[in-house]
Amino acid sequence: MTQHRQCRFCGSPLSLSFADLGMSPLSNAYLKPGQLSKMEPFYPLHAWVCESCFLVQLEEFESPEHIFSDYAYFSSFSDSWLDHARRFTDQVAKRFALDASSFVVEIASNDGYLLQYFVSRGVPVLGIEPAANVAAEAERKGVPTLVKFFGTRTALDLKAAGKQVDLLIGNNVLAHVPGLNDFVAGMEILLKPGGVISMEFPHLLRLMEENQFDTIYHEHFSYFSFLVVERVFAKHGLTIFDMEEIPTHGGSLRIFAKRASNSALPVAERVSALRRREQAAGLDHADTYRAFAERVKATKRLLLRFLIDAREAGKHVVGYGAPAKGNTLLNYCGVRTDLLEYTVDRSPHKQGHFLPGTHIPVYAPEKIRETRPDYVLILPWNLKNEIVEQMAEVRSWGGKFVVPIPQVKVLD
Repeated sequence: MTQHRQCRFCGSPLSLSFADLGMSPLSNAYLKPGQLSKMEPFYPLHAWVCESCFLVQLEEFESPEHIFSDYAYFSSFSDSWLDHARRFTDQVAKRFALDASSFVVEIASNDGYLLQYFVSRGVPVLGIEPAANVAAEAERKGVPTLVKFFGTRTALDLKAAGKQVDLLIGNNVLAHVPGLNDFVAGMEILLKPGGVISMEFPHLLRLMEENQFDTIYHEHFSYFSFLVVERVFAKHGLTIFDMEEIPTHGGSLRIFAKRASNSALPVAERVSALRRREQAAGLDHADTYRAFAERVKATKRLLLRFLIDAREAGKHVVGYGAPAKGNTLLNYCGVRTDLLEYTVDRSPHKQGHFLPGTHIPVYAPEKIRETRPDYVLILPWNLKNEIVEQMAEVRSWGGKFVVPIPQVKVLD
């Protein structure tokens, strides 16, 4: 742990606390049965905000190489996420006239969940993915994948090989990068003069408005408002010319950026409108961030009260999903198998494992049908509609679905 915390963007000292979630393991460090008796590393899960640039961030306790080189998250196990990727492909292919003469690159391309749709259109692609186990799945889908971390060095190597891009995509990767300036500088290098960057990331404004503190975990080094991301991109010669607010991950931003020298793409009015909205919400004032911590503590008390009351009434509560956000929530609240008997997940890469820290077992979804619990706590609450539809059978025996965020609620 560094003695003097510094902002990873502007270098200013960090002293303003945003959310202190105690000690927590890495949220994707799922355990095999033989590891349960071994010591787990726990790290402070404490988000700070820079009072100079207002970037919300965690300190770096583990390197990206340790966290992401063998990864448990495979994007293709969510039907709604695949649909999101398919619709995005259709949108940008039409908007930016992408065809067989174009070149599309995705940073942190995971298992080819997105680029497969460009491949089916005949658009040449390249995925850049640091996790070799996940990249292998992409290759099986016909998505060429470079197993590397992205930054200026990788960008320069690709540029030297004549591989500058028409569309550079980064979905839910910007938050995962401790070397923020090197990463964004690399994007500028890799972009053709008339090329476009599209990035998606959870929106800090939504996180704060809807109390989504469980989206804070060690794999997410930074949490972005539009005000901050605009400054970061501008520092590296990039201009955000358009944006969309999208529902993924509880509320995300999709931004479109260009080289600052590219005058062919005008800046949309909604860029200015969002900037004004964030200023009106106080995202450029320190007091706004100070108020967030108390709401987090209140949510913890509500969840524990629900789980304890259910247990004392003889009710059985299980989980659905084994997402990173769920591990943040359960570890922060101190929930173990005495309150949440087990959880289930569609991903076979998580089934048969145990959640980090809490040691709650992960089964296949069929386990819920076998045990008929009274309540199913949806840990990936951002996918609640998809999950309720998939598990509609729960209601046939009187079971109910529960979401923990923004506060505990039993769904109708």
